[in-house]
Amino acid sequence: MMALALGACQSSVDQINEQAFRPSDNPVTVDTVSRNDRLAELARAQHPRILATYGGEYSDAKLERMVAKVVGNLTLETDNPTQTYRITILNSPNVNAFALPGGYLYVTRGLLALANDSAELAAVIAHEMGHVTANHGVARQKKEADEVLATKVVTDVLGDSSAAKMALVRGKLRLAQFSRNQELEADAIGIKTSGRAGYDPYAASRFLQSMSAYQDLRSVSGATDPSLDFLASHPNTPQRVELATMHARGFGAPGTGSRDRDAYLAGIDGLLYGDTPDEGYVRGNTFMHPRLGIAFSVPAGFIIDNSASAVTATGPGDTAVRFDGVKIKAGMSLVDYVRSGWVAGLDPASVHTETINGNEAAAATARAEGWQFDIVVVRAGDQVYRLLTAAPSAATNLAEIARSVSGSFRVLSAQEKAALKPLRIKIVTVKPGETVASLAERMVGVDRKLDLLRVLNGLGPGATVSVGDKVKIVSDG
Repeated sequence: MMALALGACQSSVDQINEQAFRPSDNPVTVDTVSRNDRLAELARAQHPRILATYGGEYSDAKLERMVAKVVGNLTLETDNPTQTYRITILNSPNVNAFALPGGYLYVTRGLLALANDSAELAAVIAHEMGHVTANHGVARQKKEADEVLATKVVTDVLGDSSAAKMALVRGKLRLAQFSRNQELEADAIGIKTSGRAGYDPYAASRFLQSMSAYQDLRSVSGATDPSLDFLASHPNTPQRVELATMHARGFGAPGTGSRDRDAYLAGIDGLLYGDTPDEGYVRGNTFMHPRLGIAFSVPAGFIIDNSASAVTATGPGDTAVRFDGVKIKAGMSLVDYVRSGWVAGLDPASVHTETINGNEAAAATARAEGWQFDIVVVRAGDQVYRLLTAAPSAATNLAEIARSVSGSFRVLSAQEKAALKPLRIKIVTVKPGETVASLAERMVGVDRKLDLLRVLNGLGPGATVSVGDKVKIVSDG
């Protein structure tokens, strides 16, 4: 977290607009100003849970300075000049931003990767500040999240274990579930705030369109947990884009205000994209973990979601796979572990030993509440891994899918582990002869390169690039 909460009364316009935004040596913080504020206390209590859910804080001094500069500019124009804000960049590939009562603001590195200029970031942050200003957090009603198939697998198979509880907490941590009217009100407040701060007021509608394109791409390719995305709690409709554009017209014609694109792109150059080394990498239909030194694949048509607690994959016919690791008692056999009571609906007669690519394993089947399960546990070194595959009771291909997944489990070689590198956003300048297609081919570790390049750079169908343009690509270099 940036050790800085920016208040409108703390900085002058000249200071904010310096080339390098510098926090005060004695900053006004949420902790010092709002120590007795009930809402701030509630938000402060939620903060560790948010960090745990979204992969912790993302630390990058250059990036933090860029984001702090945007927030600082916005606090000069807020309708509530006494409100202080603390901004945290979350180490998550999901595209999300939200606010908690008391001035706690959060933005994920996934959202920073999708935005294309400071004005778009300002639009998002000002929108969240709008929720704080309008006290929407006080009126927010808690809603139970829809149980996703992966959670169904967890609860039916793992029962009341700690892993099941962690998954349930994750599934229910839906933040900032505001009503449609509150979203539109926050849009209006946010556009007014960012426009007054000198940013392009049309950035809000532009970023809404980028998010729509991102959602369309994700619905085909997957790669993130939708329950943790901005789009899950911020409905994106044509009417919302139209209203955002209408509010922007109050400041003038398109071209009004600053986009501050070069400074923004410089700030996100080198930004981690996708999964972290601690959580392993998804490369197409394969999950590879360099630190654990293992890998497995899922069949074509499955979409892998990699989170801190588990790897899940969903496929055709409501089929799902869950992969995680577990510590078991020293000396306990895998067969005894499978029979130790953590599997609900286990068929005891199905438990048997196997060898998977040279690794000791045990397998079994189970049934519970309209679902059938294939359970495989594998020992690799001193670690035991679990592969749980689920399908509706009427499905006839569970065994085939489960054998495909478990049979792909293997230990990575030293060379393979060394070759795995995290993906990052790289800013490149278009050279003579380069096109959108040729730039897309320079990207590595991602699927649908051309479509992703267009989404990341806000390029609509048919849009081209010119020599000298700065473009975001994904690279491991």
